[in-house]
Amino acid sequence: MAFVKFHVACPKCKSSDAVSINDDGSAKCFSCGDFMKDFEEPYKTETNKLSSVVAQEPKNNVVHFSKDDYIGIFSNLTDRKIREETAKKYNVRVTFDTEGNINEHYYPYYCDRELVGYKIRKVKTKKFVAQGKIQSAGLFGQSICQTGGKYITITEGECDAMAAYELTGSKWSCVSIKNGAQSATTDIKKNLEFLETYDNVIICFDNDKAGTEAATKVATLFKPNKAKIMTLPVGFKDANDMLKQNAYQEFTAAFWAARTFTPTGIIRASEKLDEWLHRDVNASVEYPWQGLNEKLIGIRQGELLIVAGGTGLGKSAVTRELTHHLITNSPDKIGIIALEEDWRRTVDGIVSVAANDKLHLAEVRDKYDEEQLSVLYNQVLSEDKIFIHAHFGVNSIEETLSKLRFMIIGCDCKWIIVDHLHMFVSGSDTLDERRTIDNLMTNLRSLAAETNAGMICVSHLNRGSTEGHENGAEVKMHHIRGSAGIAHVADSIIALERNQQSNDVVESKTTRVRVLKSRYTGNVGLAAQLLYDEETGRLNEVPLTDKDTLEFSDIPF
Repeated sequence: MAFVKFHVACPKCKSSDAVSINDDGSAKCFSCGDFMKDFEEPYKTETNKLSSVVAQEPKNNVVHFSKDDYIGIFSNLTDRKIREETAKKYNVRVTFDTEGNINEHYYPYYCDRELVGYKIRKVKTKKFVAQGKIQSAGLFGQSICQTGGKYITITEGECDAMAAYELTGSKWSCVSIKNGAQSATTDIKKNLEFLETYDNVIICFDNDKAGTEAATKVATLFKPNKAKIMTLPVGFKDANDMLKQNAYQEFTAAFWAARTFTPTGIIRASEKLDEWLHRDVNASVEYPWQGLNEKLIGIRQGELLIVAGGTGLGKSAVTRELTHHLITNSPDKIGIIALEEDWRRTVDGIVSVAANDKLHLAEVRDKYDEEQLSVLYNQVLSEDKIFIHAHFGVNSIEETLSKLRFMIIGCDCKWIIVDHLHMFVSGSDTLDERRTIDNLMTNLRSLAAETNAGMICVSHLNRGSTEGHENGAEVKMHHIRGSAGIAHVADSIIALERNQQSNDVVESKTTRVRVLKSRYTGNVGLAAQLLYDEETGRLNEVPLTDKDTLEFSDIPF
């Protein structure tokens, strides 16, 4: 096997750099086509080590993968009819055999724009081998794409991506999944956040059953009206096949005719008896407090739960208890967007529940050595189940919704905690809080329905209410701050009530939990009462009386 080492001038046609020198002494001129079995020239070296080659060859002709290898040159991919300009665009290089024919293609793969490996195509056998850590890389071609744009095309193979790029006039971004149709959804999930930055995602998979099925599955991962599926003309297998047959017009027509993916939504009820009888049931997890389970029968995926309460009434404490409960009682991953606090405070709250201690306080945390803290941390956070949006505050609703969607699709989170809704509004450009919240709730509800993720969202109450929520006034639906959209869209709403100004020390530490809405059960009203433990920071359920009030003097403190 001969490896191309560098380019030099041709002694016959006088081209300045058209001759490719192989390490066995042969050479070929890609200007005049002459092949020279024994080519002698003054720059030839005794070794094919990278260190020897780099000293003599311009750096832009060398690709560094390992310190001892020199992998190919830029050239037309003649076997695929792909131009050298396109190969350079995608940084794809080739090697030649002793007869001057292309022997291998080297497709580079990058992670965060750092080269991590190659897929190598053996031209004669059409087989692939991989070098490096391809599994950690992004999509082929992703490293050369801008973030955001009008169109991006996704294909099944590297040459198809380069072919699609040429067929569309070298105007639009084109990328490829890494390992064919069988890995399509996995590859797209990992890079969904990048792909979602484009206005239109064109899916151009192979014109066969596997490609058609994979295209449909991939299209479902994107926001509505974003993904478009190309249908290639009969007689063409893929984009590269069309390029080899000069089918530029046919490909362009298919590109612009790509139909926006729309899930089938109209059903014939008379045909659905079996599905009605044997329906899927959304996964659910019981609440940590029995009173809420009696009213709501657990927390369900695909539903939107609102936790509402006045300032300082323990909304975050309740969500931390719920988060820890989901960690310990569900195998599912959880995404957290806590817009009012640093990610460390979020972690403090979860680990504190596990420790039965207030680890967010430095005075308490200092009582533990590093090993003890590590054990507590790993009890709840070592299994890659928690994903946190590590950004204090919010730049825009669209950006945060994109992060949230990535948590669900890309990170496979089945539960999402949003604390709190009104921080979205403070980060938006509009001054119309009501309309902003209406829009936000519509997006959240649609996302929950589309992805079947369970969402727990914190909401404030109106501060101008005359009832005095800080004095334990009963919360009503219209007290929820900002918009009736929260009440209309939510599946369940629980409100927190506490007289934090009471002279009765037990009453001031007891939170009433009231169900304002339950679309699933219809069961509303006072559900539970939670007593705050000053020592541990935990919320413990205490019994209700028949009068729906608690005799505080009956509770030992």
